[in-house]
Amino acid sequence: MIVHIMAGGPKQYIPKLDKYPKDICWIGVDRGVIYLMEKSIPTYAAFGDFDSISEEELHNIEAKTGIIKRFKPEKDETDMELALLWAIKEGATLIRLFGATGGRLDHTIANLQLLLREAIDHKDVKVEIIDKQNSVAVVPAGSYTLKKMSEYKYISFFPFSTKIVGLTLEGFKYPLVRRNLPASSTLCISNELIRETGTFSFDEGILMVIRSCD
Repeated sequence: MIVHIMAGGPKQYIPKLDKYPKDICWIGVDRGVIYLMEKSIPTYAAFGDFDSISEEELHNIEAKTGIIKRFKPEKDETDMELALLWAIKEGATLIRLFGATGGRLDHTIANLQLLLREAIDHKDVKVEIIDKQNSVAVVPAGSYTLKKMSEYKYISFFPFSTKIVGLTLEGFKYPLVRRNLPASSTLCISNELIRETGTFSFDEGILMVIRSCD
C-alpha cells in the first residue's frame, strides 16, 4: 500500500500532486489537511493537535475526513511521527512525506530524523520526503539501483551515521570503489547518472540519498 502524508509546511515547497495516481491513500497532518481539501484530494485520515486551525476549519475537516486522530499539543511524538507510525501499522510499504520541509528548521530536521529511525526500525518500508526540488531517503547498508529521472538531475550521498564503509558507485559521472566516508564527508555531493540506471552499495552505516533539481 502506498500512503502519502501531507504536513503543514510552506506551500511554496510542495510539488505538483496531479502526477500521482488518484487511488493513493492520503493522510493530512495539522494544516496539511486544509491543503489537501483546497486541492480537492480525498483525505483518508487527519492527525494533529489542530491548534493552528480555526473551529470552522476543524468542523470542515470532521465533515470531510474519514478518520480523525486528535492529540494534545503536549506530547512526546510529533504529529508527523504519529501519522507515520499509524501508516506503517496499517501496512504501508511506501510512504511519501510532503509539506515536511521549509519553514522552521527544527521541524525539517525532526522529519529527517524520522527517515533515519524508519531505516533502522522498518527496513521493509520505504519512506521519502518530497518537496518541489528534492527527494530524500535514508537507507541502511545494502545494494540499490537508481533510475535516471528528468526532474532530478543531481544525486548526493551523505553519511547519516558515524561512518560509511565500502561505498561503491557505478553508472555515475563520479564513480567510487569501496570508499570509506567519515560522518562529516561532502565527497559525494552533486553526482549525476551517466546511464539510464546506476547502482550504489555499501557494507556498513546509514546513508542519506538526496535527488535534486536546480
